[in-house]
Amino acid sequence: PAWRAVVEVERKDAAETGASIGKGFLFGLFGVFAILSYQFRSYLEPVVVMLAIPLAFIGVVWGHILLGHSLSMPSMMGFVSLAGIVVNDSILLVQYIRHHVDEGYSVHDSVVKASRERFRAVFLTSMTTAAGLLPLLTETSLQAQVIQPLVISIVFGIFASTLLVLFMIPAAYAVLADFGLVHKHEEI
Repeated sequence: PAWRAVVEVERKDAAETGASIGKGFLFGLFGVFAILSYQFRSYLEPVVVMLAIPLAFIGVVWGHILLGHSLSMPSMMGFVSLAGIVVNDSILLVQYIRHHVDEGYSVHDSVVKASRERFRAVFLTSMTTAAGLLPLLTETSLQAQVIQPLVISIVFGIFASTLLVLFMIPAAYAVLADFGLVHKHEEI
């Protein structure tokens, strides 16, 4: 029947789109890692920064579960977009931790100090981004329903990553220090 041919073509197109998004996502992750490695002059600190990405995925999954949506291609597109957003909070936090370590504070004190100083900035920027997208979640039109999985990914991913970043990134940085992998950084 003709409908099977249409379904097969749509399935093939979805697979190609998914593969393309996956390749682009991996390329983007490599680009972020390369830029952060150059900026931080380290290969481990960018990994700490990029830890925010899987933390955000926790929110993506829970958001879809809570709102009764299944993960779809728009959901994955939202997650890919979200990856760039959530890394910013981590960069900000790690940069402040490094600043305090360079000033002579212990890593533990630097982590606590940076978390306190940047909490408001990280929290407010994330919440205003999420609040700007919330009207799309309440929209009932057909056009809005098509992009709601994308919005769910971004909004719930930001909520989860903001809360987790404020705890996990400092903890991960402290773990690096426990293994002797954090050093003072020379300014150029």
